[in-house]
Parts: sequence; structure tokens; C-alpha cells
Amino acid sequence: MTSVADPAMAHSHTQNAQAAPVASTRDIRLDFFRGLAMFIILAAHTPRNFFSSWIPARWGFSDATEIFVFCSGMASAIAFGKAFEQRGWLMGTARIGFRVWQVYWAHLGLFFAVAAMLAAFDQFGDFDKVYIGSLNLWKFFTDPGPQLVGLFTLTYVPNYFDILPMYLVILMMMPLMMALARVSVGAVFVAIALIWLFAQRAVLETLGLSGLHLGFPAEPWSDRKWFFNPFGWQLVFFTGFALMRGWLPRPPVNGALIGLAAFIVIANIPLSNIGVREFGFDWARDWRIENRGLFDKSDFGILRYVHFLSLAYLCWAAAGEGGARLRAAGSGISARLWTGLLAMILKVGQQSLAVFVFSMFFARLSGFVMDQIGRNSWNMTLANLVGFGALIVVAYVVGWFRGQPWKVSK
Repeated sequence: MTSVADPAMAHSHTQNAQAAPVASTRDIRLDFFRGLAMFIILAAHTPRNFFSSWIPARWGFSDATEIFVFCSGMASAIAFGKAFEQRGWLMGTARIGFRVWQVYWAHLGLFFAVAAMLAAFDQFGDFDKVYIGSLNLWKFFTDPGPQLVGLFTLTYVPNYFDILPMYLVILMMMPLMMALARVSVGAVFVAIALIWLFAQRAVLETLGLSGLHLGFPAEPWSDRKWFFNPFGWQLVFFTGFALMRGWLPRPPVNGALIGLAAFIVIANIPLSNIGVREFGFDWARDWRIENRGLFDKSDFGILRYVHFLSLAYLCWAAAGEGGARLRAAGSGISARLWTGLLAMILKVGQQSLAVFVFSMFFARLSGFVMDQIGRNSWNMTLANLVGFGALIVVAYVVGWFRGQPWKVSK
């Protein structure tokens, strides 16, 4: 009989916990849908953009943020999982730390770039609106000392600038999840579920436990917390992470699951923004008011999760194995056009951090230009197309620099 303390048996247990297949290459579906999310995010953040009235978020509870976070989880499993496997937990954690460092400075750079642009509008222009007020940056400009400290310590996080801090904190949870996975993958799922549960303000208030709500302070002069609560949003991130790591099995593509997912997506429409706004479902408006906690965006309510998984499954099934249908779409001239368009979308998805930062800056610039020339269907459409083109250019330029073409091959 083998002793429980037998090192060989302990090693065997560790191997079994890690035995699931792990993806080591990027799937084009990952880059494709993350690229689409970048275009949607630009449209959604451009002020008074009529495109944003018809983006997918208006048809259901989830939106492009879920796509971005879910795909980032999948990409992280590929990009960082190998470091944990090949170099050990400490080096894997160091690799995560380097990415956190990059995201942190990207966040600060985005804030100062946007704040400086808005201040320049106010200083050098004579406009009807005060642009620093459009993002509620009054406190930063009237009393910058404390807000600078808050900005660098992430205790001052204005709403427009809270996606990257959320992503940063979730990345910092990854070493914990990888450590738990060495014990049991089940322990990972328990930790994810408990962290998400204690991020649900509505649930905790119902249980009389509101004081246990997990979240980070967003500003020192109020009790407001970060709009994107990382303790809630880690659920969708680690779902993508677990699927790509092999901790969760890939769902089969069959008619029953497709039908169920389609039913959930369609059933969301009456409860959506479109359902209330366009179809006049007043009962849905009342339901939304009474059940906000179920689809709360800040804490990532459960109905957002259910809707997103259903939509993601349909897209995953439609794209085909390995994205085969994405590659095969079109015929003749249209096939050549689609191949070029697909390449551009994939490139945007591959350079998502740089593209995201640029899009948040460009959205405010585009909104300012539209304020000056006026908004109509034609010039807003042109502004959106120019913005989409700019994202593509940024993706290719960043990809070129990351390739370090100045290096001389030996």
C-alpha cells in the first residue's frame, strides 16, 4: 500500500489536476470577436453617437465589455499560462506583474491625455460647454494635489477611466487562481463564485450583509465605488480563462444547446433597451426598475452572465471549428474583400490594449468635432468610419513596432 506521504503519489495528484488540455495557440475567433468589441466600444463612447443606439448592448443585458473581458481571459490563459507551466508559479506571477505594470501606466497615460485634451478645448476655445465637466473632472482641476495621489493609488477613478483598473485587479487575481488549481480546479471555481457573490450589493443588502460588499473606493469625497467592480467582473474573465486552460470542457455544438441559447437571447429583447424604447413594453420598464440587481453592470449581475454566455455560444457555434466559417465567408470578389476585412479585424483584436486606449481618446476628440460642426446622419456616419479606420491604422502601427523591425537577423 502506498503511503499518503509518498512523493511520487503527491506528484501524480499534481499531474492529474493539470491533465486537461491547454491551448497554446491563438484561435482566430478570439481575435475576431475582441476586434469587433473594439469597434463597438469606440461607437459606445463617442458622445451623442446615434450608432450607440443600435449596438448589441441595446438588445440584451450584456455588451461589448463582456466580450472584451471574456476574450482577455482566454488570451491571458494562452499568454501567461505557459509561464506558470514552464517556469513555475513565481516566474508566472512575475510575468503577470509585468503586464499589470503595463496596464497601470496605460491607464495613467490615458487619463492625462484625455484630461489635457479637454483642458485645451476649454482654454483655447470659446464654447457653450465646459469640456472638463463632461467627464466630471472638476475636482481634479480645482484641487489637483489630493486627486493626483488618488489617481496614482487608484483611489480616484473617474467613471470613464475604470475599465483598465478593473482589468488590472483581475490580472492580479490570476496567481491566486493558479495556486488554487495546484490543489484542485474545484477550489478555483469555489473561489471565483464566492468572490463574485460578495460583489453583489443587491444580494448582500437582501441578506442584511451590505457591509461585506467587496469593491474599491472611486473618490475620496464620497462613498462611490469603481463603476466596474473587478470582484464581480472576474467571473466572466475566469470563465474564458478556464475554458482556454481546459478546466471547463468545450460545450458541444448541437441543436438543443443552440435552441436554448437562441431562446435566452430572444427572450432578452423585450426586457432590453430596444424593447422598452422601440416596442413600448412598459411592463419591462417596471420590471427593470424592480430587478436592477439581476443585471447590474457595475457588479456584473447574473442575468448579464447568462445572456453573454448564450450569445457567446451562438457566435462560437456560428464561426465554426477553429473559425473555419469566418475564413470561408464570401465568394469571388466578395471573398477577397472579406479576407482583407477579416485580416484588419484580427489585427485590431491582437493589439487590443493599445487600440482600446486610443479609442477612448479618439472618442472624446470625435465628440468634440461633432459638437462644432453639428450632428446629422451623414457626418456622424463619416465620423464613425474615420474612427474605425483609425483603430485599424493604430493596430497595424503597434504591430509593426512590436515586431521590432530594426533588429538585424543573424
